[in-house]
Amino acid sequence: MSKSIFYHAGCSVCVSAEQDIINLIGANNVDVINIGEDKTQIDVAEKAGVQSVPALVTPHGNVLHINFGASMADVKG
Repeated sequence: MSKSIFYHAGCSVCVSAEQDIINLIGANNVDVINIGEDKTQIDVAEKAGVQSVPALVTPHGNVLHINFGASMADVKG
């Protein structure tokens, strides 16, 4: 993986964090995935270690959970 992946669920906390991440590391360095809109990515996020969103998965596989917005159980509904 050469880019970071930012997972979020579309809530206001997540959207705000998305803008901060893009401003910090640059849009070319991060793929943004809204798992609220694309539920097929929930399993991928969980396998990467994401326990809540918003979360950033670094190119080295580290998961940085940012400002608790929603647990994965909440996102799954």
